[in-house]
Amino acid sequence: MQRISRTGVSRMMLVAVLAVACTQLLPAQKNKDKEDPTIRSLQGQVNDADDKPVAGAVVQLKDTKTLQVRSFITQTDGSYRFSGLRADTDYEIKADYNGMSSDNRRLSNFDTRKIATVILKLNKKSETDKSK
Repeated sequence: MQRISRTGVSRMMLVAVLAVACTQLLPAQKNKDKEDPTIRSLQGQVNDADDKPVAGAVVQLKDTKTLQVRSFITQTDGSYRFSGLRADTDYEIKADYNGMSSDNRRLSNFDTRKIATVILKLNKKSETDKSK
């Protein structure tokens, strides 16, 4: 029969304690992973008139309850993302880039998607828009 040294026993005890500790953390991790039904995200892309992605466009998200505006500058692939949005609130979204602007879009509180996707298309501003 092979004898195990004291350091070997200590290591085995340490491994056993760590294994028990890890199994105790699993339920806490599962609870953390549960999604909050009151929070959602918005993602999308900004495209030009030719449907090509636009990097560097400014996307503005307006909370219609508080009137707070958040901004995001699109990535190289034209993508944007807003997280931590309240599910019971409507939001208005628009994009601007080099004299072009998208139509205002709305993310409604009736939209139940956890991650909503909105594609914004830039249009040249008309002469009447420029005079405002």
